[in-house]
Amino acid sequence: MSIRCTVESAFFIAWSCLEQSGELGPPDESANVLLDAIEAQLRTGERRQLMLANRAIDAYRVHAAERRSTADREARVG
Repeated sequence: MSIRCTVESAFFIAWSCLEQSGELGPPDESANVLLDAIEAQLRTGERRQLMLANRAIDAYRVHAAERRSTADREARVG
C-alpha cells in the first residue's frame, strides 16, 4: 500500500471516530491537527494505519483539551 493510501486511510479512521463521538471541532483546525500527527509518525517510520489513526486521535484530544483550557483561562481573566 502506498504512503498516500496509508495516510488517507488513517485520516479517515481518525476523522470518523472523532466525528461519531461528537469530539470533532472546526474542520480546518481538526484536519490540520490530525494530518500533523500522522505526518510526525510517518517521519519516525510508523506505517500501520490503525496506529497512525489512534495516535492522531490522541494528539487531537490533547490539542482540544489545551484549547479548552486556554479558553477557560481567557474567560476568567477577560
